[in-house]
Amino acid sequence: MAYILNIETSTKNCSVSLAHKGITLLCKEISDQGYSHAEKLHLFIQELCEETKVSLSELNAVAVSMGPGSYTGLRIGVSAAKGFCFAMDIPLIAIDTLTLLAHQLLNVEGGLIIPMIDARRMEVYSAVFNSNKEMIRAVEAEILTENSFANFTETLHFIGDSNEKAKTVLNNERYIFHDTIIYPSANQMSALSFEKYLAKDFVDVAYFEPYYLKDFMMTTKK
Repeated sequence: MAYILNIETSTKNCSVSLAHKGITLLCKEISDQGYSHAEKLHLFIQELCEETKVSLSELNAVAVSMGPGSYTGLRIGVSAAKGFCFAMDIPLIAIDTLTLLAHQLLNVEGGLIIPMIDARRMEVYSAVFNSNKEMIRAVEAEILTENSFANFTETLHFIGDSNEKAKTVLNNERYIFHDTIIYPSANQMSALSFEKYLAKDFVDVAYFEPYYLKDFMMTTKK
């Protein structure tokens, strides 16, 4: 049957979808209330099952966005995904978050796609993809400057929640900012997770950890 539950919590967008053979049946998400993942995630999953009439026992796999992104958001999403996989003895699929974000930009015939996720100050998590959504530069945590991505001569398509601050330093006429694509969504996970399901590209439920890219930093009041 190939029912797959997709979970995306790496940014402010708390997003889940239920897919059948790579096609999204229903997607629930919210991004306008800050980080509401702990309150909304399991509620959305329950609503998906009720509205699609598909029970959790019918799931064949669970897919989760693996990062990079918010430390807390990733922990919540991965913990939930692992819990379902352990309880129902089904495989876990991990999707790179920036790959997921890149797939939201459609009908790009040329140039490169640069999805970026906001980090602190002028720092972002980014990667570079060609127009076929193939990663040609690995994920990095970097501080944006006017020289960022200057080694690429192609037209660059920027997407993600870092566009506004990126515009303050990236001013080249070759740079195109797609401001309507802000957060990764579980809606786009459906085809990617089904492809991995068919290839049996699973991760170890017991040992899988999110891709934080850098250490979690906690601050305390003076």
